[in-house]
Amino acid sequence: MQLTRQTDYAIRVMMFLGIQQDDRLVTISDIAYHFDISRNHLMKIVHKLGQMDYIQTVRGKYGGLRLERDPASVNLGHLVRDFETTLEVVDCKKLTCPITGACELKPMMQKAQEAFLAVLDQYTLQNLLSNPADMRSLLGIQDDDALPLRVMAVS
Repeated sequence: MQLTRQTDYAIRVMMFLGIQQDDRLVTISDIAYHFDISRNHLMKIVHKLGQMDYIQTVRGKYGGLRLERDPASVNLGHLVRDFETTLEVVDCKKLTCPITGACELKPMMQKAQEAFLAVLDQYTLQNLLSNPADMRSLLGIQDDDALPLRVMAVS
């Protein structure tokens, strides 16, 4: 089973916000820069995270993003379910498979999917943030400074 890019990025956004010190506001551009991912794609994900009350979005010149919930209350299984449109490993109807009525592949894959989610249900965002200083260092964020200044292209 492979998560969609949208789910992967949603988890990364949550982790990035979770490692910020002093409830610091960060921008979508900050996250895009540090993970080297598309700002436009992140905008959609951040919008959805805001609608689902995972994050708080602050508008305006000094606005940005921060976690809305305590990391210990953000269940990873629920976050994955909120972002995955379908978790089916096989789709027998889409393929119009002639042995669908007698095949045991789909029920087996359904059990595997349930086991996958059951494992994720045992973890929270807090579990992913066990080494925030190391994560900040790997992302190039200084513990005692604001996010590093960047030269941004003007479009």
